[in-house]
Formats: sequence, structure tokens, C-alpha cells
Amino acid sequence: MRRLTELSRLHRLTRSVYAPSADQARRLAAIFQRLPASAVVGFHTGAQLHGFGDVQSPEVHVIVPAGERIPRIRDVVIHEAVLPVRDPVLLVGVPCAPAARCAVDLARSLHRMEAMPLLDLCLRVGACQPEELRVEVARHDRLRGVCQARDLVPRADPRAECRQESQLRLVLMDGGLPTPEPQVWVRDSSGIPLYRLDLGYRRHRVGVEYDGSSHLDRARLRRDRARANWLAANGWQMRHFTDHDLYRRPAYIIRTLIPLLCP
Repeated sequence: MRRLTELSRLHRLTRSVYAPSADQARRLAAIFQRLPASAVVGFHTGAQLHGFGDVQSPEVHVIVPAGERIPRIRDVVIHEAVLPVRDPVLLVGVPCAPAARCAVDLARSLHRMEAMPLLDLCLRVGACQPEELRVEVARHDRLRGVCQARDLVPRADPRAECRQESQLRLVLMDGGLPTPEPQVWVRDSSGIPLYRLDLGYRRHRVGVEYDGSSHLDRARLRRDRARANWLAANGWQMRHFTDHDLYRRPAYIIRTLIPLLCP
């Protein structure tokens, strides 16, 4: 077995468990052979299995009831929970916490700038519905971090298309500005949709956009200039922000937009 492992014909998944491949399903199945029957996948790993693993973690995250005796397993994070996991679902052959439970657990434990994109993505991929998140967050009352989760869950929006857009929306809301609308279509005089804005305030005709590295492409730059000229000629005031603004000087974003939204 040692020789086969050295030749990569066998992979050590956990203590005393080997398999021809080390894909996620086999790895999880091997780990669950050493866990109590009450264990379920949750947190980062659960979110990944449900299709909204926006925040990656190299470890496997497992939820067990508080007080349960469990072995130490390499690269496995055990979360002892006083709140029971209701109605686990079977994914890739192992029991997993429902999507809403995974989302709310992460919304309680992650930094809010990481939690907001994850909640948006959870709704965007259809892992659960807004009402399921609201019901689940109510179950977490008085648990650590629930105030943050209770604040973020109603703000989750499935229309957000990338993590930076979600984070920019959160910066605007945290800065006391009105909640912007994601993915705003701007139409011409005939009602034909021409341009879509990352975030927009229709009443004020103000658009807010995050410019990532894709905007440095020469062809994209030409399209962006034509778009900006058309929007300006039709009464839209656009403000563009970068990763430097978003992560290092969010107050600058708020100062830039206050005169346009709160004259």
C-alpha cells in the first residue's frame, strides 16, 4: 500500500482509509466513516456542496451536536452546535445541513464583507429562498454573530452578479445611502434596453459601477467610453470605483455619492 501510494495509485484519505482517487465525494465518505452518526457537513463545505461556496476553505467543515465525542481528524474543522440541524439533505453521499442553515452559519461567522456576497449567491443559484433564510436566522436567536446575520439576510439580493458588486452595495448601505438597485437596465427613447449598470438609483439617475481588471482591455475601454458618453448625454451621472476604493477607502465612495443622492 505504501508503494501504491508513492506511485499515486492509491490516495490516503484519512487514517486507515485509502482509495484510487481523492475526489471530494470519496474524501467526505472516508471522513464520515470516522464521525458519529449525528455529524453533518456544514459551513464552508456545505455551502460549496449547495453551489454557493463563494468563500473557499481547504478544510472540511462538519457540524456535530455539542458534547459529542469526536476523533481528531486532519484537515477537518468540527463545529459543535447547540442548535440542532433540521432536515439534513444527502449530497455526494453524505448528510449535509440545508442551504439556509449553511448560509446563516456563515453569515454569523464571516466578516460582513465576505458574508454579503455569499448570501447574494445563495439566492442567485436558487439554493434557498429569502423566506427560508429569514426563518433560519430567527432560529439562531442569541447565538454568537446573529445580530450581523439578522442585519444582512434582509439585504441579500439574487440580482448581484459578482462579489465586488455585492460588497460595493453593502458599502453604500453601511454608509447611510439609499439601497441601490442591482443590474439596472437603461433604455432609449423607444424603450429598448441599451445598457445595464452594476448598481443604480433610477430616481436620481445615478449609476455606480465597480471597474475590475477586465475594464483595462482596449476593446472594452472603447465600448465603455461610448457607453459613458451616451449615459451622460441622457442625464445619467456615473461614478466608477476600483478595488482600491472598495477595500482601502470606502469613505471616499460615500463622500463621492452623497452630493448626488443627498443634495
